[in-house]
Amino acid sequence: MATLDEAVPPGDAGDAPADPRRRDYFAIGAVAFAGVGAGVVALPLVNQMSPSADVLALSTTELDISAIQPGQSIKASFRKQPLFVRNLTPQEIAKANAVPVSELRDPQTLAQRTKEGKENWLVTLGVCTHLGCVPLGAGEGENKGPFGGYFCPCHGSAYDTAGRIRSGPAPSNLAVPEYEFISDTVIRVG
Repeated sequence: MATLDEAVPPGDAGDAPADPRRRDYFAIGAVAFAGVGAGVVALPLVNQMSPSADVLALSTTELDISAIQPGQSIKASFRKQPLFVRNLTPQEIAKANAVPVSELRDPQTLAQRTKEGKENWLVTLGVCTHLGCVPLGAGEGENKGPFGGYFCPCHGSAYDTAGRIRSGPAPSNLAVPEYEFISDTVIRVG
C-alpha cells in the first residue's frame, strides 16, 4: 500500500488547472473597464476645446443688403475683421469679365468669386493679402486705385472691381469668406 507521501506528489496538493475562459474574461473585463475610464476622463478634455457660446455667436454675421445701391459698398465686421460687401454695376461686371484670366496673378473669374445668379454681389474680407492692412475703396463713396476696386496705400497693392490683385506686392486676391443668401436681401457670412 502506498504511503501518504506517495499518494499525492508534492506541489500538486490542491492545485487545479485554471480555467482559460475565466482568465480571458477577466482580461477582457479589465481592458473594457480601462477603456470606459479613459473615455470618461477624455470627454471633459475634448468638450473644453469646443468653442464657447460667445465665440459661436461671432462665427456668423447676417447683413441686410437691401439698402446698398448698384455701385455702392459697405464695410461690416466678421470675426473681428473688416468685411466688404459691394453691389457691382453692370459696367463693373463687364469690366471684370473683360480681363483675361491669364493676365491675373491669382487667376479667378468674377463668377468664381460670387454666387450663381447673384453676380452683382461681391463679398470679400477687407484684409490686404500682403501684410494684413485694410484697403481703401469700400464705404468711402468712391472706388480707389487704378483698377476701380480697392487700394492698399501701405505698399501699393491694387485690386480690381472683383477684388482680384492686379498690381503691387500682394500675392493673392482678397479672400471670399463662406456666405449664403438666406433671402433676396439678407446674407449670412460664416
